Amino acid sequence: MMNSWANLGFDLHIELPQGIGIRAALLQTLRDAIDSGLLKPGTRLPPSRTLALDLGVARNTVADCYAELAAAGWLVTRPGSGTVVATLASTHSREVDPSPTRRRLTYSLLPGSPDASAFPRTAWISSARRALTTAPTDAFATTDPRGRVELRNALTTYLSRTRGVRVDPSRIVISASSGHGISLLARALGGTIAVDAFCLHLHRQLLVDEGLLTIPISVDESGTCTDELVSTSAESVLLTPTHQFPLGGPLTPARRATALEWASTTGGVIIEDDYDGEFRYDRKPVGALQGIAPQHVAYLGTVSKTLSPAIRIGWMVLPDRLIEPVLATKGPYERWVSSTDQLTLADFIESGRFDSHIRKMRTSYRRRRDQLVATLAQQVPRVRVAGISAGLHAVIRLPSGTEQSVLAAAQARDLGLEGLSVFRHPDVSSVGGDGIVVGYSTPTQSQYSRTLDVLCEVLQEVSTAIVSSPLAAIYGAFCGHGFSPRTAR
Repeated sequence: MMNSWANLGFDLHIELPQGIGIRAALLQTLRDAIDSGLLKPGTRLPPSRTLALDLGVARNTVADCYAELAAAGWLVTRPGSGTVVATLASTHSREVDPSPTRRRLTYSLLPGSPDASAFPRTAWISSARRALTTAPTDAFATTDPRGRVELRNALTTYLSRTRGVRVDPSRIVISASSGHGISLLARALGGTIAVDAFCLHLHRQLLVDEGLLTIPISVDESGTCTDELVSTSAESVLLTPTHQFPLGGPLTPARRATALEWASTTGGVIIEDDYDGEFRYDRKPVGALQGIAPQHVAYLGTVSKTLSPAIRIGWMVLPDRLIEPVLATKGPYERWVSSTDQLTLADFIESGRFDSHIRKMRTSYRRRRDQLVATLAQQVPRVRVAGISAGLHAVIRLPSGTEQSVLAAAQARDLGLEGLSVFRHPDVSSVGGDGIVVGYSTPTQSQYSRTLDVLCEVLQEVSTAIVSSPLAAIYGAFCGHGFSPRTAR
C-alpha cells in the first residue's frame, strides 16, 4: 500500500510491510526511515490525527506508535512543537558505538529495568511541584551527606511498614543507586567479601574495583549456601536474600539464621541488596534480613526497579559502626543526588503515590509473568522456567553447551537476552550452568507479546538444531526440564 506524507514538508512515498499488522508495520517503517537517514534528526512529524487520516488508520494507532518510539529514544515530543526525530537517532551514532549492550534493540528482554513507559509522569510532576513550592531555603544550598532529612523521614516510615526494616533517620544514608552504595561500603569495609557464585556481575565488579577480594559461595534452589561462610576468610558477604539474583527464590529461614549467626560470631557484615522486594506474586511477603539483626546488616534499596533507573536515588540503612566510615568516604556534603529529586521522592512516598504505583505495577508485572509462562507452555512446552514467584525476571534453564547458540539466535533476530554465564563468578566451573535470564518487565506493554513470540522462535530454532545435530543425545536434557506453572519456583 503506497502512502503520501505531504504533511512532513516533502513528498515521502513508503510501503507499509504486509502480514504483521498496521501498528507493527508503521513502527517498523518509521524506525527504518529514521535509521536509514530518510527522516533526519530534528525532522518534525505530522500530528497523529493528520498522519492517521493520510494512512487511513485509527488515530490511536499512530499516537501509540509515536509514544513507543519516544519512550525508546527514536522520537522526542516537545510541548508546543510537536513530535520530532531525536538528535541521536541516526545511523551514524550507531556506527560510532556498535556495542550490543548500548545499541538500540528492536526487542529486549534484558533484565534489570522496569517498563519505562509506565513511569508515573503526572503523579511525579505533582509531587515535584508541591515539593519545590514548600522546600525550605536550605534545600538549595549545600546538603548533608546523609541526604535530605525529609526523604530520610519518609523512608523510615516506608521501610518499616513495607519491608520490616528497623530504622531511624539518623541511620539512613542516601546514595545515587545500590551500586553507589556498594562502592561506598566496599571502601569503608575493605578486605575479603563473599558473594554468590551467580550474582549481579556489575556489583561484583564494583567490589573488585574497590580492591576487595571476592570469594564465591554456592547457590541453589534454596538460595545462598550460607553454611559455607564459616569455612571462608570472608569478613563480609553480599546477599540478595529476598529474591536471589539471578536464580530467584528467597533465602530459606534456616540459611538466614546461619548467615546471621556467622555475622554475630565473627563480627562480619551482611550487605543486603533488597533490589525488588516490593514485587511478589505467589508467595507471602519476605521481610528484610536487616529487621532481625540491624547491627550486623547493611541494608540497600533503590527506586531503579520500582520507578526508573533514571531517578538516581538509593539508600543505605547502616549499623551504627558503619555510619561514620561511610560518611567519611562519601564526603562532607551531598555530591551525588539532587536535593530537589530527594524532596520530590519524599512527597511521592508520603502522599501515597509510591504505594499506589507499586500496587499497579505489581499487578501489571504479574500479568506479564503469567503471559510469559502461558506463551512458553504453548509454543515451547518442554522448557523449564524458574525464579518466577517474585521479581521482574525469570530464568530459562538450558542443556549444557547451548546457551551461546540461544544468544546467537537471539542476536540474529535483534532480541536482547542475557545468558546465565554473565553472572557466574570467574572462579566457578561452567558445568551445568547454562540458561538465559529473561527480564519480562523491560518491553513496553504494546511490544510485549511480539517480543515473547520472538523468544519462542529462538528457543524453537535451537531445540530443532539440537535434534538434527550429532549432539542429539543431549536433546533429552532440553526436553526433560518439564515445566508446570504449579511447580515453578
